[in-house]
Amino acid sequence: MPKNSKVVKREIDDDVIESVKDLLSNEDSVEDAFKKSELSVNDSDDKDVDVEEGSDVEDERPAWNSKLQYILAQVGFSVGLGNVWRFPYLCQKNGGGAYLVPYLILLLVIGIPLFFLELSVGQRIRRGSIGVWNYISPKLGGIGFASCVVCFFVALYYNVIIGWSLFYFSQSFQHPLPWDQCPLVKNSSHTFVEPECEKSSATTYYWYREALNISSSISESGGLNWKMTICLLAAWVMVCLAMIKGIQSSGKIMYFSSLFPYVVLICFLIRGLLLNGSLDGIRHMFTPKLEIMLEPKVWREAATQVFFALGLGFGGVIAFSSYNKRDNNCHFDAVLVSFINFFTSVLATLVVFAVLGFKANIINEKCIIQNSEKIVNLLNVGNLSKAIIPHHINLSSITAEDYNLVYDIIRKVKEEEFPLGLKPCQIEDELDKAVQGTGLAFIAFTEAMTHFPASPFWSVMFFLMLVNLGLGSMFGTIEGITTPIVDTFKVRKEILTVVCCLLAFFIGLIFVQRSGNYFVTMFDDYSATLPLLIVVILENIAMSYVYGIDKFMEDLKDMLGFSPNPYYYYTWKYISPIVLLSLLVASIVQMILSPPGYNAWIEDKATEEFQNYPTWGLIVCVSLIVFAMLPVPVVYLIRRCNLIDDSSGSLAAVSYKRGRIIKEPVNLEGDDTSLIHGKSPSEVPSPNFGKNIYRKQTGSPTVDTAPNGRYGIGYIMANMSDMPESDL
Repeated sequence: MPKNSKVVKREIDDDVIESVKDLLSNEDSVEDAFKKSELSVNDSDDKDVDVEEGSDVEDERPAWNSKLQYILAQVGFSVGLGNVWRFPYLCQKNGGGAYLVPYLILLLVIGIPLFFLELSVGQRIRRGSIGVWNYISPKLGGIGFASCVVCFFVALYYNVIIGWSLFYFSQSFQHPLPWDQCPLVKNSSHTFVEPECEKSSATTYYWYREALNISSSISESGGLNWKMTICLLAAWVMVCLAMIKGIQSSGKIMYFSSLFPYVVLICFLIRGLLLNGSLDGIRHMFTPKLEIMLEPKVWREAATQVFFALGLGFGGVIAFSSYNKRDNNCHFDAVLVSFINFFTSVLATLVVFAVLGFKANIINEKCIIQNSEKIVNLLNVGNLSKAIIPHHINLSSITAEDYNLVYDIIRKVKEEEFPLGLKPCQIEDELDKAVQGTGLAFIAFTEAMTHFPASPFWSVMFFLMLVNLGLGSMFGTIEGITTPIVDTFKVRKEILTVVCCLLAFFIGLIFVQRSGNYFVTMFDDYSATLPLLIVVILENIAMSYVYGIDKFMEDLKDMLGFSPNPYYYYTWKYISPIVLLSLLVASIVQMILSPPGYNAWIEDKATEEFQNYPTWGLIVCVSLIVFAMLPVPVVYLIRRCNLIDDSSGSLAAVSYKRGRIIKEPVNLEGDDTSLIHGKSPSEVPSPNFGKNIYRKQTGSPTVDTAPNGRYGIGYIMANMSDMPESDL
């Protein structure tokens, strides 16, 4: 430990440890010095020492340069690709504007409370997920390891999506855009449009054939796609360089990666509102379908979206908050970040439906033109009487309203012979076809942008936004892996980050095969959903019932300086566990009822078809869930059977040598009474990082802390004078 000018320095040569009794005998002469000295409650080495403000002892744990940097990091982690391509889809699918009601209710019931829970435990204990849950209860240390495994699984395929975005970004510097038109094929006699493209669309063909060069099934590997392999390597290099110094390097990048997507979304919204048909899309999105709100499926999907939107269970939230000061108001942070996330989702939804409304309007106009020509042909051949067509309607330049009028007249007149090959051409029908995920970003949105003026500029902006959204989430995901391992095993963060990124890149090569898109779907469906849900349930139960909700509320009062609203007490103890367990049961039932499979691209038909996973695919799906959750029972059994020393949840003893204060690592799990009475680990209760570990000075005010919010040795020793000498 660095020397502290406020610590009593004795010029005595021998290093014999003084007993507590010796210290008490000298209390009068050094009373002021003890009050200003430091109690270490951290692990065994000098890193992460939480020290008294104004002292010369330096806290070597990295810290955020500013509160803004920390908020941007949490926002960057929680606001990701799901806000852009899943929330709008769920909103459109589950009742439009009515979907916002269950989403907001569940955000208040499980989202903010659980987000606050993770922020507070990370900030209080100042460790990653492994250290936090080891500290709460060593038997539950597997929760932290499970979080790391899930983070690694998610990072494997999430960075592939960033690689896809990098590929499209690199291809956007062309005019016209390469996915603007179907390619032409030349043979010896004539030139014709590529059949696969003609059957689908230019953007669909470019995505499946040019970008992915996809195979027809998951069993057909097809070898590596070298273009996507290079993009994946570039994505991992970017992540590695940004994370190699931890928050000291990634924190500065957050200013750009977290703020730039908002600039792009606002620009897209302004541009989208100026497009023809954009208001139709927004009106369709916010038209509430109240009857859908009564369906349980809507609430389950809203709960799942709330759960994943905030990044709960990954460990990234805990890792980021562990670099905060202990007196930071994490309650304010939880509410702020949660609502920023929600309003980002609404903003992205407005943008998506404005653009989709424009796209639907273009498709609808083409439909009207094609069907108007069919009506003219039917009139010319005599299948329709010209008398039924209103005189004011000009079929050569017909409007959407006039076409709908003519269509309804023909359908009534030719009721028995209808349909005559005519389509209704309703813009709502196109908007009902809203897609999610890669289909929205790489097919629907790219197609709409081909109709924009200066389309390459908007394409560059859009895919640069996707890259930034992905990187912000990746930073939190990688932090959720590296921070717990560094805290637990004391390895160098630079080396660990490089090794982690290299390993992930080589494993990630399975996602850049020609069949790689199918593996992305598999990992997305099975590696995170159930494991993360179980992790968060265990976190909630660990804090509420193992550690104790009453002790936790006292800890929050000590840390925040005020008592949290009782709402959190009842939410953590009763409401959240019930809601989470219900969500878990519903997810398992839905997973059982839905046949495990994927949508394969069939080249001959130029369309997607659902296919079941082969036997080995089912084994992989089950293995992903099992491997993610395996650390929980394994660590529990190891701790239960005492197969390893139980030292990970320990505090650090404070030994006093002549001339300086040192820390001596011991295996403690108790509160401060075990420091005085010398109890063994088996005789003391589980660790309490709350008020039990601190004592106030006799005669001092009721406040339990030193004036600066920290705890000095004087606060512990002051009340020991009335202890029986036999206890010392």
